[in-house]
Amino acid sequence: MADEQISMPSSQGGLVRYFNEYKSKVQIKPIHVVAFAVAVIVIELLLKVFTSA
Repeated sequence: MADEQISMPSSQGGLVRYFNEYKSKVQIKPIHVVAFAVAVIVIELLLKVFTSA
């Protein structure tokens, strides 16, 4: 009796997990995102200072 296997219906309903298969070709390091954000803030501050003078 212990060798008998019961097959249960799948509960995923046809959903496919793509995150295991997908690998982005463009890799961006977190430090680059932070540096870009800081650069945009500095540029905006400089524009605000020099355009209001």
